[in-house]
Order: sequence, then C-alpha cells, then structure tokens
Amino acid sequence: MMNMDDVVIHVQGMLERANPPVTEECCIYRVPLLIRQLNEEAYTPKVISIGPYHHKNSLLQNMERHKLTYCNSFLKRTNTSMASWIHYIAGKELQIRQCYSDALEFSPKELVEIICVDSGFILEHFWTAHYKTLYDKYLSTPWFGIMIFYDLVLLENQLPFFVLNDLFNLSTVDGDSDTPSFIQLTFEYFDFFNRLDLSPDNLNTTCHHFTDLIRTFHLCGRNKTTRSSQWPHIPSATKLSGAGIRLGSSESKCFLNLSFSKKVLKIPNLRVDDGTELLFRNMVALEQFHYPDYAYIAEYALVLQYLVNTGKDVDILVKAGIMKNLLGDSDSAAERTKRLCRNTVLKDFSSDYVTLWQELDASYKSRRLKLKSTLRRDYCKGPWQTAATAAAIVVLILSFVQTICSIWQIKQS
Repeated sequence: MMNMDDVVIHVQGMLERANPPVTEECCIYRVPLLIRQLNEEAYTPKVISIGPYHHKNSLLQNMERHKLTYCNSFLKRTNTSMASWIHYIAGKELQIRQCYSDALEFSPKELVEIICVDSGFILEHFWTAHYKTLYDKYLSTPWFGIMIFYDLVLLENQLPFFVLNDLFNLSTVDGDSDTPSFIQLTFEYFDFFNRLDLSPDNLNTTCHHFTDLIRTFHLCGRNKTTRSSQWPHIPSATKLSGAGIRLGSSESKCFLNLSFSKKVLKIPNLRVDDGTELLFRNMVALEQFHYPDYAYIAEYALVLQYLVNTGKDVDILVKAGIMKNLLGDSDSAAERTKRLCRNTVLKDFSSDYVTLWQELDASYKSRRLKLKSTLRRDYCKGPWQTAATAAAIVVLILSFVQTICSIWQIKQS
C-alpha cells in the first residue's frame, strides 16, 4: 500500500529543488516543434554542431576531430594553457547553463568539455578567416566554408558571446594594437550581413550570440517608431499591380525601411537564395522568445508573406527591382517567402508600418473601385451595352483562334 507521507516528502523535496526553467540570462532557445516542423532543416546544422543542443547528432560526429585540431591549434599559437580555459569555463558553468532555454542533460564535466572545444574551433576559424591562412584543407574548401558559415547563424547552434570573448581575451596580449579584438573578427566574418557597415564602436546593445548580432545588423538604420496593436492587411503584389499601384526598389540599405507615397510602394531590394529562409527563420524564432515586444524582423517577414502568394507575385517584385531571385524558379521562391512567418505570434507592430498598411489598403480599394466604375461607365451602362461588350469580347477571342488555326494550316501545307 502506498505510504502517503513518503509521497508528500518526495514531492515536497522536488518542489524545493525546483528552479525557474528560464531565467533572465536565457538567450539561446530551442525552436518549438510547431515552428520548426515547417522546415526542420532551417534550424538544424548541416556539418558542425556548436554548443550542447546538437552535440549528440550522429550526422555531425565526423567534425569532432576537426574541432579538436582547431582548438589545439589556437591554444598552441597563442601559447595559452588549456587549464586556464577549463578553470574559466568551470567557473561560469552555471551561468552558461542559464543561457539555454532547455535543461541540459550533460554533466558539468561534459558541458565544460563541449564549451571548451567548440569555443576553440570558433576562435581559430575566425582567426584563420581574418589572416586567410590555410589550416585545414578539408574545411577550407568553398563548400565547407559556406556550410559552416550558415551553421553558425542557427539559433540552436550558439555559444554565449561573452564566453567566446572572454576566452579570446585570456589568449591574447592586452594592449597589442596589431591583434584584432574578437568582436572585430566577428564583424569581419559576418560582413556579408552588415549592409550598413556597422562597426563594433556603433554597437550600443549587448551581443548575446551570433544570431543576435545578425539581427542587429538588419535592424541598423531602421527608422525609429512606436508600437501599435492594429492588425495589418496588404494585398498581394499581383493585386496591387492590377489596381494600378506601382512597386519599386528603395535606395535604403536597411531591409525594414518601407515607404508608400504617390501610389508607389518602395521596398529595399532583397536577395532570395538558399540561405534566405534559414536566416530569416532563425531571426524570427529569436524574436518570438527574446524580443516579443520588438519583433521587427517578424513583422517584415509578415509583409513579404502578404505580398507573395504565387510565382507571379515573385515575378512582379523581380521586375520592380525589389527581389533578386537566385533560386531561379519563381514558384519555389514564392513558397519559401510566404512561409517565413507562419506559426508565429505578433502582439504589436511598428506604427509606421501600420500607417503604411492603412494608406496602401485605402489606395488599393479606392483604385480598384475606380477601375470597376470605369468599366461599368464605359462598357456596361445597360443590359444592351453589356451584351454588346460581351459579344465584342467573344468576337475578338474567336478571331484570335481563327488566326492561330490559319497559321497552323499554312505550316502544315
């Protein structure tokens, strides 16, 4: 028979040992199933695991020996003792755990080893990228280079930035002007995303990890705005174009600065390639849990989702100079673009976006009604004129078909 006193003591002990699962230090999140199931590959590293979340992925185990050699190379080249790194990481072990949203199954010893080796790999990888030295011929191939580059963007594949920065500082000589700082190496490595040439001196916010930094790159140059809870509505690019509203490319280097004036919707140009969906999905996922009150990337993704429904919408944006489609197939680009913001929650929006949406929607409805009234006025005043217009259209179609048939008969003779 169950001893209820023992159960009470056991459960009470569990409650007393319980700690908040997510603290204020948390900044690296496991993407929920409802979001990741739309595109599992967008959140999963292809060649290298960084940090604890994907450490046991059997498909990535081949890279472990490469990470070890990179770490060893960095320590030897900087004349750094492994013991100094181990003591530092062990002292920060609890703080490191609190950076992750999931409870980590690794023991303190295992976690210290993971952080140590993965940090060493990143530091050496960034160092060799800066000095363009060929350390590992295998990983230095263009294919591995781009795969590692995008793996380091993934939200689940991160180390806390303060750990990398501190370990780098432990291994370099203070005051050596010839040695770049770790933040400088990071900016240089991810320069592709730094469209406004932001420098480390301009960084006025804490950098939690690489995904966070890349989001900062995209926010740089964003017009300041308040927040509004009004829900937006934007017709597709095809509908806007059909209503006489023009779309054009904005000169702003910040993706997020949209404008609508004189019946022209201007959007900064966007490059769509194999990495675009991955990049935006991970920034949106970060905003869902770390920046829910400032989800600027997510609301921009929502704009794209409204504008793009089919490949025809993509073609219109490409022709307008807004989108550069490197995927080739318009339908594929449309499918990837219109699902960037699915299964996410937005509590509010930038007020300038809301104003733009309202003006755009009003203009669209007005011009659509004007087109309808013009058709009714000029071609459909009464039942006889409507019938005559319809008959004329039928005659034109039949004439076109007859012409095609005649051409076909001539070719056959």
